[in-house]
Amino acid sequence: MSGHSTYVPKSAFMKWFESRLPLGGLIHSSFIAFPVPRNLNYLWTFGGILSFMLIVQIITGVVLVMHYTPSAELAFNSVEQIMRDVNYGWLLRFLHANGASMFFIAVYIHMFRGLYYGSYKAPREVLWILGVIIFLLMMATAFMGYVLPWGQMSFWGATVITNLFSALPLVGEPIVTWLWGGYSVDNPTLNRFFSLHYLLPFMIAGVVVLHIWALHHVGQNNPTGVEVKDLRKDTVPFTPYATVKDAFGMVCFMLVFAWFVFYTPNYMGHADNYIPANPLVTPAHIVPEWYFLPFYAILRSIPSKLGGVIAMFGAIAVLAFLPWLDTSKVRSAVYRPIYKQLFWVLVLVCLGLGYLGSQPPEGGYVIAAQLLTAYYFIHFLILLPALGLFEKTRPVPNSIAEAVLATGRSEGAVAAGAAAGRSAKG
Repeated sequence: MSGHSTYVPKSAFMKWFESRLPLGGLIHSSFIAFPVPRNLNYLWTFGGILSFMLIVQIITGVVLVMHYTPSAELAFNSVEQIMRDVNYGWLLRFLHANGASMFFIAVYIHMFRGLYYGSYKAPREVLWILGVIIFLLMMATAFMGYVLPWGQMSFWGATVITNLFSALPLVGEPIVTWLWGGYSVDNPTLNRFFSLHYLLPFMIAGVVVLHIWALHHVGQNNPTGVEVKDLRKDTVPFTPYATVKDAFGMVCFMLVFAWFVFYTPNYMGHADNYIPANPLVTPAHIVPEWYFLPFYAILRSIPSKLGGVIAMFGAIAVLAFLPWLDTSKVRSAVYRPIYKQLFWVLVLVCLGLGYLGSQPPEGGYVIAAQLLTAYYFIHFLILLPALGLFEKTRPVPNSIAEAVLATGRSEGAVAAGAAAGRSAKG
């Protein structure tokens, strides 16, 4: 999609440098002249927002590490010292803690946008799978980071989640012992999680580079789901058109981020994490961070411990197979009336699972979680494969330019024009 760079260095130094390392040409072809579909909406700005949030998390994390002590005896107090004694330590910690939540808000919007517009379909299967890998690495990083403050919820969250691996036959117990560094959650566990929490963001950055590389190779999807046919008519240069839109979306997102940091920094946290970890006192209700709640509800909805673990990881793994589970030849939900309704049902199901994950595992909450879990897997494993066989889709525009030029005309006129165009070709 990016083609050969047209970048021409102006200074003698840049000509010398470019002839030895064509960095300027790479930047120019990838982020300035790169052609993007002219009909992208603001949901496409979340890719840039996620890149920015990753940088924020890495920078604030590196600075926090300079003052944090990964010791079961000193970790909680070191976090409090960061808040009180380090210059702007409170800001660094609130940026990092709320940044994790903002990161997941952006990634969930990014994922649901991909689901709605069919961004996982050929030729973007590898691009989508890389995104799922990033999501898994994010979840592992966030979980380990939540353990580091060594508060009550940190300690007991680590105890509950690591214990899940014991359900695996043969290898379960050795894995748990290795994670713990002994026979209970203690200082070796904290050291392991601290080390991995520091390492994984750089792994995420590496996979993000592959993700962007794959994106630039196959090109961006767009709201119509139609591939670029004419670079001149269907696309615009990435700069300034996409960069200005991305910048505006990022500023709006940062305003929301800043509101949480400066006005309600603990809103998305848990009060019990301001109590030092105590292995002798179990919290009344152990819950993970909000972004894990849907998967936590799936885990608890299955009576069998092993079955719950399989269902929880299966809920993520099924996303990687989505390019082959969805058999429809039409990408965008804009032209798929039944799929559009099922998409919004899936959104409500995920929100419902998030709510149920925050409630005690008893009575009607468990039954409701079982029903929503069943629907979640039915959506991906049964409805999507079947939908491609019988869904009657609306006429898809012949090109991106046709869809853009049709804006403002009636829906019927647009559909009739697309149908007429295909008839003429036939």
